[in-house]
Amino acid sequence: MAATDGPPLIKLGVEDAIAGLVLSMEAKWNQTEEDWRVFLREGVVFGIRNGPLLVATAALLPYSGNNAWISMVLVTSSHRRRGYASRLVDACLETARKNGLTSWLDATPDGAAVYGPLGFEPTLQLRRLKLIKPMRLPAPPPPAASLDALRARDRRATGFDRAALLTAFAQRSGTRIAASGGAIAMIRDGRTARHIGPLFADDADDALALVHAIARSETRPLLIDAVAPQAAFLEGLTASGWTIERPFQRMRFGPATTVAEETPFAVAGPEFG
Repeated sequence: MAATDGPPLIKLGVEDAIAGLVLSMEAKWNQTEEDWRVFLREGVVFGIRNGPLLVATAALLPYSGNNAWISMVLVTSSHRRRGYASRLVDACLETARKNGLTSWLDATPDGAAVYGPLGFEPTLQLRRLKLIKPMRLPAPPPPAASLDALRARDRRATGFDRAALLTAFAQRSGTRIAASGGAIAMIRDGRTARHIGPLFADDADDALALVHAIARSETRPLLIDAVAPQAAFLEGLTASGWTIERPFQRMRFGPATTVAEETPFAVAGPEFG
């Protein structure tokens, strides 16, 4: 679709965080207002308005090593099937192309069917799982770990330098980093549930032990975006009461720019990659 068809695309600012949050709430996503502010401060967020009302968005967040993440692709229900999402993703891709960036995103099955013909290639399968907490007294939390340790493990597993993003998460009230055995993970607040991820471990047993320790110390519902090829980990989660909500497909547009030294057990979330 040509850029002149339909309402114009605009670049959004931090003052649009609440309007973006309204869209993600409608979609029942877990982002907070501060999550939106990260993308609006650190990335480029395109939007479409119907009068004063923000009706569609897409964001591009640059990473190191000539990579960027596309996220926050949202269209309010009354304005779908008008090509808005495609136009916004095209704007993100064009911005990435001008800056020599390879683009990544996490897609639902419906989204993957749209992004594939645009040139995105599937890379990693993910599964979002949820644990609804029973009423019980919480146990002591697992031992705390340093942000530097998490960032180093994240860099080895992704090939990206996401220090700024992880630091922004770590500085928020309610965020903690926990470690046990050969596993380390971040736990942070979301709008409707606490989110575990990223999670790195030497093996599935260590990963499960840390998740179970985190779950025993939390009182809110929990979300985790598990890496599907980590089959033993995924099976251990479902056996302990976690339920699979939906699959995601990680996809890449452009040449591979990184070589991962290990596979994570859970990612930071499809909202962030």
